[in-house]
Amino acid sequence: MAEIRAPIFLIAGDRGIRLWKGPDPLLQAVFHRAGIRRPAVAYIGAASGDNAAFRLLITKRLQKAGAGKVLLAPLYGRHRDIEKAKAVLEASDLVFISGGDVEEGMRVLKEKKITDTLQRLYRSGKPFFGISAGSIMLALRWIRWTDPDNDTTSELFDCLGFASVFCDTHGESEGWEELQALLALSPTGTIGHGIVSGAAIVVEPDGTVSALGGEVHRFQKQAGRVIQIENLVPAEIP
Repeated sequence: MAEIRAPIFLIAGDRGIRLWKGPDPLLQAVFHRAGIRRPAVAYIGAASGDNAAFRLLITKRLQKAGAGKVLLAPLYGRHRDIEKAKAVLEASDLVFISGGDVEEGMRVLKEKKITDTLQRLYRSGKPFFGISAGSIMLALRWIRWTDPDNDTTSELFDCLGFASVFCDTHGESEGWEELQALLALSPTGTIGHGIVSGAAIVVEPDGTVSALGGEVHRFQKQAGRVIQIENLVPAEIP
């Protein structure tokens, strides 16, 4: 049976939790592309410890943009329920992955053995989208330091890989240090996308990447060093 894959929306979000005065146009674009009126959204909050206050704010933002029910897939802490999480994911129209800590989020997904379910849903055509750390979790790999005070201890670890890109979010004020460190550990020719605050990238099933909401900074590893190359100019939001 042929796989049917949906585009992946990777949204930078903001450093703070801020609600738009009106509907978020990037989230509206996600729901427009899905083509489902008031879609049911499964909320994966593993990267933020299933934080209830954070989830409430994001749920309001999703619903203001056009989502219907937003249900937590409980994977974290004493309220975790893996069977319920799987049922929420199966019944949803879209799957959302929240911000927080990338490494912690991936640890929870793997520890709870939910990645196979997510892979199957993605291959069946269920749309996925993320904000901040959730966007990075949907991409190929991320970087960590086993000793935060020692740059030589950096290493890459696998993320979900649904979006065939390397990316970072809202890191423009630090000059994309983590993204550049990730590329430094990657093969020559690897490209990384710095998604600025208020912007997003859309990764099509064939790997085509386009920007929405703002310019996306692009870097590439060339001849042993990382350089900034031509940026992605945003397309008009539908």
